[in-house]
Amino acid sequence: MDNYEKNYLSKRPEMCVKCGLCCRVATTTTPYKKLLEMKEAGDEGAIDFLSVFEPYESIEAARQVSAPTVDNIINCLKEDGNYKEEDMTFYKCKYLDDNNLCTRYDTRLALCKHFPASPWAIVPPGCGYEGWLFMKREETKQKIRKIKEELLELQLLKNKAVSPDIQLKIASVEKKMLANIELYKKHGSENW
Repeated sequence: MDNYEKNYLSKRPEMCVKCGLCCRVATTTTPYKKLLEMKEAGDEGAIDFLSVFEPYESIEAARQVSAPTVDNIINCLKEDGNYKEEDMTFYKCKYLDDNNLCTRYDTRLALCKHFPASPWAIVPPGCGYEGWLFMKREETKQKIRKIKEELLELQLLKNKAVSPDIQLKIASVEKKMLANIELYKKHGSENW
């Protein structure tokens, strides 16, 4: 877990409405076959995920549980350009009871404790986190926009700098700023 995730999680309020949909209809960006390979190779994330979640037989089987959740996930992935139907698998938690309660709540894994672990997590429609996640995404976009503005100013300053030493320092700062923008590339930071 990087510093951003730790900071995000430390500020995340408890807003779960206990609908159970994030446990009944979950997915990952990693295809199921790849998760199985990762599990066999000893990847702890894959091992944890597959110890909690089991795949539905099809997208339609998941849609029978909650069509709005499935459609929301697919639509969000399509908007981001990350949807490939052949790689899409939906999962259900093995430990969720009929009252939407976790039967191993006290010993649940970090992946469950931390969901949603990112402002870009896709949550079911009506989820208590929906508005808060939107706000956090917008805050992050605003920070990236500010970095881009400062980057433009820095580039102007770099053009005026005569000393090679100052130009090297500016280039170093530029590199760090570009790395911050790159962190969010998969979420569209180049267009913010």
